[in-house]
Amino acid sequence: MSQRHKVFISYHHANDSEYKEELVDIFGDALDGFVDKSVSDGDINEYLTDDRVRQIIRDDFIRDATVTMVLIGRETWGRKHVDWEIGSSIRDTKHNPRTGLVGIILPSHPDFGKNNYTTDIIPPRLHDNVQCGFAKVYDWKEDIDFLQEIIHEAFLNRKQVIPDNSHPNFKRNRSAIL
Repeated sequence: MSQRHKVFISYHHANDSEYKEELVDIFGDALDGFVDKSVSDGDINEYLTDDRVRQIIRDDFIRDATVTMVLIGRETWGRKHVDWEIGSSIRDTKHNPRTGLVGIILPSHPDFGKNNYTTDIIPPRLHDNVQCGFAKVYDWKEDIDFLQEIIHEAFLNRKQVIPDNSHPNFKRNRSAIL
């Protein structure tokens, strides 16, 4: 695949940074680099409205990405920043069109290697977009051709399908015993 895209990586910082680093270090050059600017606790004033927070995420963090890749580890489903990043990515704003969206189930996730994922343990907004046909979810695979293919597919899909951004915004991180 000859077309290259800027990819924003959304992930759970405490648990899944090794996978993000592998993507950036090993595959970054071949994929025209990753937009390595995810939102961390404290980056944005927590007292702003949800709409303003999503706008800041979109316009300041995701700015020039064309595809958002969600790395789905064991606890990613409950992270408010992942929810905000997905929601911001699929919004069209004054300065930035929506990105494509793709999910990658990591080897640390209980559903890795299975034919289907458990809906309760992936980010709900990502699941909504799989359901409406805007996004797809794949298992982690260290294969550059595969990554290029799914990223390009998400890029093309971003204008062909209307995303579902109706899920209520997370107010805080969620947790459960898995």
